[in-house]
Formats: sequence, structure tokens, C-alpha cells
Amino acid sequence: MLTTILSTVIVLGILIFVHELGHFLVAKRSGVTVLRFSLGFGPKIFSITRGQTEYRLSLVPLGGYVKMLGEDLEEELPEAADRAGAFSEQSVWKRLLIVFAGPLSNFVTAILIFTLLFAFSGIPERAPDIGTVNPGSPAEKAGLQSGDRVLSINGVPIRTWDDLSESIEKLGLNPLNLRIKRGDSDLSIAVTPAIDEAKNLFGETFKRPLIGITVSDNKIVRKVNPLAAGYYALDHTYQLSKLFFMTVIKLVERIVPLNTLGGPIMIAQMAGKQAAKGVVDLMYFMALISVNLAVLNLLPIPVLDGGHIFFFLIEAALGKPLSLRKIEIAQRVGLLALLSLMVVVCYNDIGRLGLDWSTITSWFHHLWSRV
Repeated sequence: MLTTILSTVIVLGILIFVHELGHFLVAKRSGVTVLRFSLGFGPKIFSITRGQTEYRLSLVPLGGYVKMLGEDLEEELPEAADRAGAFSEQSVWKRLLIVFAGPLSNFVTAILIFTLLFAFSGIPERAPDIGTVNPGSPAEKAGLQSGDRVLSINGVPIRTWDDLSESIEKLGLNPLNLRIKRGDSDLSIAVTPAIDEAKNLFGETFKRPLIGITVSDNKIVRKVNPLAAGYYALDHTYQLSKLFFMTVIKLVERIVPLNTLGGPIMIAQMAGKQAAKGVVDLMYFMALISVNLAVLNLLPIPVLDGGHIFFFLIEAALGKPLSLRKIEIAQRVGLLALLSLMVVVCYNDIGRLGLDWSTITSWFHHLWSRV
């Protein structure tokens, strides 16, 4: 329990703090007056003022926040001498960069963590080992067995399961000559794929050439130099970002069910599990959440960074900002959407704890009866 709490505080605290630090640094660099930069939320524990900025340490160690002059749309600004440092007085591109700096910081954090992990621990990949052989499939008829490792297809070396899958799809329905390792023996087995149904990550079915095998749980680790680690970290961050965007689209299309969504409780459970496995697993999980935070904040939903960026792009295109009334309406709609999403997430999280709503209701009834 303590491990779960500590790992959750570390993961979310660092990532939210890094996000706000991005806003803070670019705002300062752009000449914007930052009134407060807080490490943590809630009641103040300690603070010190340097220039126009109050640096605060707050009680709840989950991230932090930045308060800039002129950040609120209805905020009354001081006289002209001090207005130059207001966020609202900056050019549209400066404001856009300040807002974008938060998600960018999360992307950079993920890339740095992945680079460190890949450089020191290597890149984990799925081994080209057969997990199961489907009954009646071309693979079973050809004599392939669980535990076989595919070494090459038609003379082309196979290093990972992805290589194996891509080769079968590329060669279509043409006969395949598989060189495999079974125990201490090297064997050559001929097999011809057949068109069959497969499912992608989102559960959508499609037809493709298959031989009827599934991947095992075995992993291989590829060692790379620091420069290559940085390249693979960048690519891995891009692939994860694309996957998260696609997941959002599939949620809207109702292909991915809403009950797969998770919130703080799910994150805490996963953080605890990864921490129990070791530092490397916890760091990878932190990088994964960092990518998710970056992409989530870039969604064009009012009240999120992406919503502000969307408004700034409209302002740049029109040559003038949207009316305060239109922005307020959009933000209310965005807030309602986020609150609705939070209700769904909380419902799912409660289910993951093994609780039901009758239990929750009885708790509230008990508490209310004591008031």
C-alpha cells in the first residue's frame, strides 16, 4: 500500500510539475510576469519572493501550478506601465508557445526517460517464438509447434516477432520456407498462408494472410549506443502518441468501450505494480504516462492546453481574438465534457476496486446519518 502511494505521488507529482515548469520557463523567457510558481497544491507551507514571482511550496505534493498576470480573461490589469508583462498583452504566437510548452515538456521528459532506459537496459522486443498453433491452421498442417523459434523466411533473417508478422503479410499467399530452431535442431518447414480474420489492437476485425500462430511471452533485448537510443526513444514516443490519438478517435467512434478508461485509481494501481517490479519498470511507466498527459492536454477541448491553442490559431487566422462570450461558452461546454468523462472514469475506477454502487450509497447514507 505504501509503495503504491509513494510511486503514484512520484509519478504524477514529477510529471505535473514538469508540465507546469514548461509553462513557467517559456513565460519568463517571453517577458510575461509570473505572479506565482508553486511546487504542489493546497495550503502554503513556505514561500519566498524573487522579483515579481512568489515561489511557493504547498502541502499536496502532486505537481504544481503557474499563475501569470493577465491569464484570466476577466482579470483587471494594472496601469499601462505594468501591462506589458501581462499574458493577455502578448502576441498570439507568444501565448501559443507558452501554452504549448507544457505538453512539450512532457514529451521531452518521456524522450529523455526512454533514451536512458534504452541506452542502459536495451530495447525489449518480442522474440520470434511461437506461442500457440491454431488447430486446423496452415501452421499445424505444416508441422509447426509451440516453442519453435523462426530464424528466417525464404532466406531473409527474422530477428523479432514484428519481422515475422511483416514478412508473412508482405509475401501474401506465396509459399514460405521457414527455417526454425526446435530445441537443439534446425529445421526447414514449408507452409502456405491462407486468408483469415485477425483483430487489431482496438478489436476491429480485418482479413490478411495468416499461418495460424500466436506470439509467445518471450522477449529479447537489443543493445544500442546512446545515439541510437535517442533515435528509438523519439520514434517510440511518436508511436505511443499516435496510438493514444487513435484510441481517442476509437472511443468517439464507440469501437473502444468506455469501461476501458481509467483515472487516478487505475494509475495508482499500475504505478504500484510497476514499482514492485523495479525502478526500470516504474520509469518506463512514468514515460508512458508523460506521453499520455502531453497528448491529452493537446486535444482541442476548451479548458485544456489544446483548447487554448485552438483559440489562438483561430485568432491568428482571423487577425483578432474571439469574443469573450464565445470563449466562455466553449469553455463551459469543454468543462462539462471533462466532468462527464471524470464521472465515467470514477465509475470505472470504483469497479476496479471491487466495489459496487450499493456499497458506496450505504457509505454515504451512514455518513449523512451521523451529520
